[in-house]
Formats: sequence, structure tokens, C-alpha cells
Amino acid sequence: MTDDIDTAMGFAPDHDSPIPFMARTRAYYKAIGYTTPYRWAHHLAAPFTALAKPLPQSRIAIITTAAPYQPDKGDQGPGAAYNGSAKFYQVYSQSTAEPTDTRISHIGYDRKHTTATDQNAWFPLPALLRAAAAGRIGAVGPRFFGAPTNRSHRVTIETDAPEILARCQADRIDAAIVIPNCPVCHQTGSLVARHLEAGGIPTIVMGTAKDIVEHSAVPRFLFSDFPLGNAAGRPHDIPSQDATLELALKLLESAIAPQTTVQNPLRWNADGLWKNDYLNLEQIGTEELARRRAEFDREKEKARLNRVVAA
Repeated sequence: MTDDIDTAMGFAPDHDSPIPFMARTRAYYKAIGYTTPYRWAHHLAAPFTALAKPLPQSRIAIITTAAPYQPDKGDQGPGAAYNGSAKFYQVYSQSTAEPTDTRISHIGYDRKHTTATDQNAWFPLPALLRAAAAGRIGAVGPRFFGAPTNRSHRVTIETDAPEILARCQADRIDAAIVIPNCPVCHQTGSLVARHLEAGGIPTIVMGTAKDIVEHSAVPRFLFSDFPLGNAAGRPHDIPSQDATLELALKLLESAIAPQTTVQNPLRWNADGLWKNDYLNLEQIGTEELARRRAEFDREKEKARLNRVVAA
């Protein structure tokens, strides 16, 4: 009867709402044995810096949580399992004038609904270069920057975000696109965006985890209701990627106050049932939870060793 009423009223089904990532992540890690709940960054206000120049005169940088491909770090390709060995722990820079190969195997994106075969779905450099060629922006920054996905708020706020700000200032960046991937990446990206904005550089976060970004409170947020790992548009769909970037650019230049969220009207598919799958305990049995705990511990140890080497 409820379904009939919803149909008659034109309502969407209850499952077709943005995924509650904070709640699902908290319940999932508790179920696999981590009983101390993670404290997500929470702010009630956000800094805000307006564009100093029109976009056709502005130099734009990309800040990503994707990692450069490392051939000696195991499988990082399409469909790869979570690979803690491929994590990075320091801010990195790479040229935007050279071919890029960024991967997301080191983080918890949506592996059921994302094949990771098209880096342009999480790294919008080609779309930004097309925007520059069309005169929509003045130029792409000479470098893009990698922000480590760090669970420590203090490290992100006191170490990584200031380093990214300094590199943006060195490159004379007028505005930055921040594009995270996994749940914690969205927190990292939000904290970086806040720091850049406070430092005088306007930002736009392009993301897929609405609750985490809005909990952190950012100046501008383009929300795409897509599986994690697709914040730049659908994979292998250039019109989708260009349209998503254009929405971000419009928001970057038109927002008049902080904590402005715009939702991308594009949909992943018609029924939205994919949202039921991500870290949904109703679909994960006890044996599978135990297997995931063991796998998580193994990968956590690999990441720890990688951190020691990096230090």
C-alpha cells in the first residue's frame, strides 16, 4: 500500500537517498571488531573567499586523493582489491603537462559498482584542459597535488593542508578543485578546502559523500549521487564528465556564501538500488565479516610498514 501511495504521489523510494556514510562506516567497523567509534570532523561554519578574477582569467589547480601508479606496489589496476601498499603519506605534486596515471586501489571506493577502468571519473584533468582550451578557465595550474588520506585530523590540518596551500601559492593558483574518493578522503578534502579558503584561495569540492562533506562544512560543494570513485562523472562518458565539471565551475563562480551545496542532476542509474550495497550489514554474513577483518588487518600492516619507510 505504501508503494502504491508513493507512486501516486510521485515520491522516490526510501532507499534512493544519499548514502549515510558516517553511520554505515561506524556500524561496519564496530561489526568487524573496532569498537571505538571514529570521530568525524564537524564544523558549524566555513571560511569563504570569493574569486578575485573571472574564471576565464583564473588559473585552476586540482587536488586529489588518488595515488600515482607505483609498479612495485602490487595490483593497483581495475578491480584491484584494497591495496594498503599503494598508500602515500606525504603531499605530492605532478606536472599537468605530462601523461598522468592516478589509481584508487589504496582506498575504500565502491568496488561493487565502480570498476576503476577510467581515471577521468575521479581525476578531471582532461575535462579541465578542455575547459581551458575553450576559454572557460584561464589556465590549468602547472601541477596537481595529492592529499594523503589521513584519519588523523591533526595531521591533515597542521601538516598536509598547509603544505598544499604553500604549493598552490607558489604556482599562483587562483582557485582549486578538490576531488576526494573514499569516505575518509571526503573528510581530508573538506579539511584541505577549508584551509585553502582561509588562506585566500577559493575552492570547490566535487564529491559523492554528502553527509561527510557537509558535516565538515566546506565553502562550496558539488554533490554527485554516484558510487564512490566517480565524483568527476560517469566512467567512459565524456559528456557526463564535462557536464559535471561545468556544474563545479558554475558553483565556484556563483556561490555568494559558504556551505553552498549543489546537487548534480545526473543519475547513476534509474532505480538507485546500488545505494543498498555499500557497507550494508544486512547483506554481509558473519563469516564474511571475519574474513574482512583479517584482510583489513593485513592491509593495515602493509600500510604501516609503508608509512615507516616514507617517514
